[in-house]
Amino acid sequence: MSEYIKIKQGLNLQLMGEATKNVVMIPIPETFAIKPDDFISLSPKLLVKEGETLLSGSPLFYDKNNEKVQISSPVSGEVIEIRRGNKRAITEIRILADRTIKYLQFEKSNPNLLNKDAIIEKLLLSGIWPFIRQRPYGIIANPTDVPKSIFISAFDTNPLAPDYDFILANQKINFQTGLDALNKLTSGKIHLNIKANATISTTFIQAQNVQINKIAGPHPAGNIGTQIHHIDPINKGDIVWYINPQDVIIIGKLFNDGIFDAHRTIAVTGSQIKNPKYYSIPIGTAIKNLINDAGLKNGENRIISGSVLSGYQIPDNGYLGFYDSQITVIPEGNHFEFMGWLAPGFNKFSISRTFFSWLTPDKKHLLTTNTHGEERPFVMTGQYEKVFPMDIYPVQLLKSILIEDIDMMEKLGIYEVVEEDFALCELVCTSKIKSQEIIRQGLAMMRKEFG
Repeated sequence: MSEYIKIKQGLNLQLMGEATKNVVMIPIPETFAIKPDDFISLSPKLLVKEGETLLSGSPLFYDKNNEKVQISSPVSGEVIEIRRGNKRAITEIRILADRTIKYLQFEKSNPNLLNKDAIIEKLLLSGIWPFIRQRPYGIIANPTDVPKSIFISAFDTNPLAPDYDFILANQKINFQTGLDALNKLTSGKIHLNIKANATISTTFIQAQNVQINKIAGPHPAGNIGTQIHHIDPINKGDIVWYINPQDVIIIGKLFNDGIFDAHRTIAVTGSQIKNPKYYSIPIGTAIKNLINDAGLKNGENRIISGSVLSGYQIPDNGYLGFYDSQITVIPEGNHFEFMGWLAPGFNKFSISRTFFSWLTPDKKHLLTTNTHGEERPFVMTGQYEKVFPMDIYPVQLLKSILIEDIDMMEKLGIYEVVEEDFALCELVCTSKIKSQEIIRQGLAMMRKEFG
């Protein structure tokens, strides 16, 4: 039975630079890159070498910890460079792409006529399996596990996030095929969560073999962690899988067309972009052509793969992250503000009433990376609770991680969260605590302890 969930705690961060709703097709960029660091806890074992030619769907490397899980090339072309970092750890596999993508052919099939093992095998061989991730830990799902449910968030409430209703408007057939395949992987339900009180694409509203839930409220209402917590909470020993709706389309194309089509529609956004827009481009694309086409404003800018809340910085000649559907560009904040918070703040944003942004909640702001101070003593302020919509004590959980109290971490809900669930806490924190880093440290500690 469908559920209606209303989130009260949270915050919608209104920023300038939202993408206009038209998808631009540009020539395939020259280079693409897959970065093993995008896959938490994965230990890569190379299957290619420099100079080798690939098809889209050809395996690049597999996980030493689970050899069945492999990552495949999103394009056809030649491996031109394998970059390594400290201790010769692989940081990037760069591919010089063909002008026209050639695909490794897999057998077309109807997932309704296949059993669970056959579907899993097909997803593993094609390299599509890594799109399916799990809670707890936010890592690639283990194909031998049986999740109690699968979650798909059909909307994203992050600042300037792409609109999935717009992106997937004409993808009903592939989306349904992807859902049919996923339906064989769990003994529980597939929860397709849509935004309440909004116009919803028929791709979502007419989906079959799913439970459609309506979610209302501010960010992080669109986060998977928030939705799982309110619909099917995770206890110790539970496993829930989740996947991005665009990646459900990739699964659908595998079964309908027999190819690994890694195209994803991404939004190039932010106040430092002249013409924010959408692009249809394969995963791992070089962002330079996209930034140049959308137009970059003068000044010192920060380019982020993902959202401003939980994305990570990349150089202007860098590559889009494997799981990201958004590029955000905002000004660097490495400048001194005269008088700081004492100066009149008519155009400044604040979650408190220090400035006047509370009078105009729908006003779009131009924010920089300036943190307005450095790390300070970690004190109880009640700020976290105003933006954290889970029945968890966020400050106490962070402190239990800092003192490495594993029993207390379990009691306080470590299994239900990942970094993005604490992004707003980090934004509003007076003490400038790097909450997201602490949460990942805690999750790594739990995996080391319990495997």
